[in-house]
Formats: sequence, structure tokens, C-alpha cells
Amino acid sequence: MELRLCHLYPEVLNLYGDRGNILCMEERLRRRGIGVTTTPLRIGERTALDRFDLFFIGGGQDFEQEVLLADLASGKGQEIRAAVEDGKTFLAICGGYQMMGHYYETREGVRCDFLGAVNFHTVGADRRMIDNYAFRLSEESGGSVVVGFENHSGRTYLGEGVRPLGTVLKGCGNNGEDGTEGCRSRNVFGTYSHGPVLPKNPELCDAILSSALERKYGRAELEPLDDRFERLAHDSVLAKIMNGDI
Repeated sequence: MELRLCHLYPEVLNLYGDRGNILCMEERLRRRGIGVTTTPLRIGERTALDRFDLFFIGGGQDFEQEVLLADLASGKGQEIRAAVEDGKTFLAICGGYQMMGHYYETREGVRCDFLGAVNFHTVGADRRMIDNYAFRLSEESGGSVVVGFENHSGRTYLGEGVRPLGTVLKGCGNNGEDGTEGCRSRNVFGTYSHGPVLPKNPELCDAILSSALERKYGRAELEPLDDRFERLAHDSVLAKIMNGDI
């Protein structure tokens, strides 16, 4: 078994060590004897996206998202939408998550049209939502509690047919209003969680890997790993978040 990963826009979308999510996915696959290759795809570069099984898009600032508009319009955006519709797996973080929606409207009312691969939109606001936070995954994504770090001024509102990735336990999540965090649509996992998020949340990592393996092979064979250190890190951070210590 083998998965082919595509790291989209690594040169501009990599806030708060988001690239660590790639390293985590690679390591958890290799420890199970599953082959993995990762290909970075930068602005101006083109390749056939249908050869990949799993895509990662990290976080970025508003300016960096705007820089990507021309590249997406060159044809890459259409290929990303096709990959989503074909059931390929995506993990998209913060700015990369926002990019999967229809548009981002700034505080000044300037609208940046994005991919429209998932039915949601984002609106900028004056107050930033920034802190360590926790949320519980939906049952379809494993049901575990995720810890992470959010820092965004955009408020994301999910549209019809799009389910939240999870429910906020402490923090703001999508918009600080409806208790939702992230999105799950087809095999797209969108979240505001930086950190990187996957090393301290192995259940979420395995849910993402399983979706890619099932899409490619019709089944997922993920043997249990020794996650003692990952769980210690997770539980320590979760306790501090829920107690208001960080």
C-alpha cells in the first residue's frame, strides 16, 4: 500500500509550523509499513493532480491568500475542485481552509472569490479569535477531542450540505457564535487548528489517513501504534485549556 501526498503552496501557507502535519502523516504511515511520497506544488508549478491521494494546505495571512488567486485562476483551482468532487482527501488549515470555500470578504467589504470546492464562506471582523482551544470531532471523524491553537479574524459560516468537523469545547472555532469548528465535506477536513494539529491528535491523523486509504484501496489497514507520548502531550494540553491555564 502507498499514499501519494501533495503539499500545496508550501512557500506561502505554512504558519505556526503547519508543515509538521505532513511530517506526522508520513511518520505514522511509515511506522505501519505503508509507502508514502510527498510532492510540494508551489505557485506557478503545474502537474496532474489526479495522481495524488492526499492533499495538504497550510495556513496563511490574508495577503498571502490573495497572492494565490491568479495561480488558482490559471487552471489549478479547477483541478483542485475536481479532486474534491472525486473524493480525494484534503486537510486544509486556517487560510487553506478558508480558501476551499466560496469567498472571503474583508472588513472593508472587499470580496476575494476562492475555490468554491466546499459550500461555505468567510467574513473578516475586527476582533481576532486567538487562543489555545479544544473541540470534539464528529462521530464520522472518530469522535475524539482535539487540542490546537487558533488565530484568525475571519468568521466562517457553513452552508447547506456541509457538516462541522467538530463541536467547540473551549474557544471560538468557526465564528465564535454557533459552536462549530471546521468542516467535513466528502473527504475534505477543514480546521482552524494550528500547532501543528496532528502530532498531539493521533486519532484525527489516522481518520484522515484512513479516508485516503479507503478512497484508493476500498479499505484501510491501520494497525495500532504506541501513542503513549502523543497522548501524554494531548492530555496535558487539554487539561490546561479546560482549566484556563493557557
